[in-house]
Amino acid sequence: MLRYLPFLLVLALWIYAFVDCLNTPEEEVRHLPKVVWVIVILLFGEVLVGPVAWLITGRTRPVNGPTPAQRRHGTAAGWVAPDDNPEFLKSLEKRDKKDDPKNND
Repeated sequence: MLRYLPFLLVLALWIYAFVDCLNTPEEEVRHLPKVVWVIVILLFGEVLVGPVAWLITGRTRPVNGPTPAQRRHGTAAGWVAPDDNPEFLKSLEKRDKKDDPKNND
């Protein structure tokens, strides 16, 4: 089983670099067009040249900026779950009062 580990690590790096390249916005790609980076990653992935080149030089990385997880949470900060949204809860209370037969005196 241990003899398959290097192959699995290379495959994991290959897949990670490929998906990272596909998910990177075009304006954040450096040195080559995005399509060329995808081809380089796919052609030279087995010898690690393509994925390592992508991870080192292909994408701009913010030095002191937010991490991808922080960016993801920052964009979703405007959305609030319905059970935490006071306006939604008030609308439910109004609907319950309107539909409650005890209040129809």
